[in-house]
Amino acid sequence: MLSPADIDRIRNDFPILDREVGGARLVYLDSGATAQKPHQVIDAIDEFYQRRNAAVHRGAHQLAVDATDAFEAGREAVAAFVGAAADEVCWTKNATEALNVVALGMAHASAGLGGAEAQRFRLGPGDSIVVTEMEHHANLIPWQQAAALTGAQLRWLPLSDDGQLDLSELDTIVDETTKVLAFTHVSNVLGTINPVDRLVDRARAVGAYTVLDACQSVPHLPVDLHDLRVDFAAFSGHKMLGPTGIGALYGRSELLDALPPVITGGSMITTVDMESAAFMPAPQRFEAGTQPIAEIVGLHAAVDYLSYYGMEELAAHEAQTASRLIDGIAQIPAIRRIGPPADEASIAAVSFDVDGVHAHDVGQVLDSRGIAVRVGHHCAQPLHRRYGLTATTRASASVFTTEADCDAFLAALAEVRPFFGLS
Repeated sequence: MLSPADIDRIRNDFPILDREVGGARLVYLDSGATAQKPHQVIDAIDEFYQRRNAAVHRGAHQLAVDATDAFEAGREAVAAFVGAAADEVCWTKNATEALNVVALGMAHASAGLGGAEAQRFRLGPGDSIVVTEMEHHANLIPWQQAAALTGAQLRWLPLSDDGQLDLSELDTIVDETTKVLAFTHVSNVLGTINPVDRLVDRARAVGAYTVLDACQSVPHLPVDLHDLRVDFAAFSGHKMLGPTGIGALYGRSELLDALPPVITGGSMITTVDMESAAFMPAPQRFEAGTQPIAEIVGLHAAVDYLSYYGMEELAAHEAQTASRLIDGIAQIPAIRRIGPPADEASIAAVSFDVDGVHAHDVGQVLDSRGIAVRVGHHCAQPLHRRYGLTATTRASASVFTTEADCDAFLAALAEVRPFFGLS
């Protein structure tokens, strides 16, 4: 278990945490949206631009060799971090793009692109795509689009009252017509950790592909994509202490090599004539154009940082943080938390509704005390609608969150309703 001294040492690596907001010490509880960056990540990006900046895979000069080595070293490090092979990790600008690559790639296959190998992904009338009611819009809207383009039916697994998936009708909803089961590993709103094994088992029983949104699990939990047995997965660098502008698509190698690309151009082809083109195997077939090289270098540094402390240790720290937040909120009157019961495993992302106060007003009161949280629907409108809400306030922690941060947040939250004259 990480000691308080360890957490203080971690906190000192994040320059932005020295800021004050409104005359108060910054308490950053919005890591579910984007995590802050340690100086090791910032310095790695700076060093790349100062010493190694060049286009990758395109030049014979030394800078190009150095840049290419850094580019591919980042791929190897990130792949190892999530339990994948290097050729199973394709760079995207974020997880949203990665999920679109899979959904629209399948739609392209359904339109006849990609040849015989791509026909395994074909969708059409009589087929179904299954998602869940807790999905971030990034893992919902692409599948809505794929269904509209192909004529497949979109279905979803519902939410229970206690913030977990209701799997009582799993075998009915995921049936022999199902070609894709797309689901989040961890809810960005509820913090719920979903039973990946059970969902993958059901998908495999009916021959469906599984697509995992791992944005909220990779930064907070030990993740091994091979052990999880999913076919595709997506995650984003900026939530795991890395830069913005870089994400990753994971796929089993034989599937990536068969999936038609949806973003095409230079650097992803073998031959081109005026009427046709042939594409490289994965991962290059999904990496058209100039790549975010410095961002990949920064993500490599973030992975090294997380690995130094160990994801098991960091997950244990965040589990303690989650308990502190959940237990503290439960002690404040007239606040309704949405999420799994306190004794169920979850990450430290806690969403709640303050009776009589709009989430935006809650956020402003907290901000006036130096506390940064998220307000709104968190790109999950169907989830909020399920619980009769239009918006919530979310406090989400990271590796640098301290007990003092939690206590400052809870003390400020207790003042919100009195601030508006409510008792």
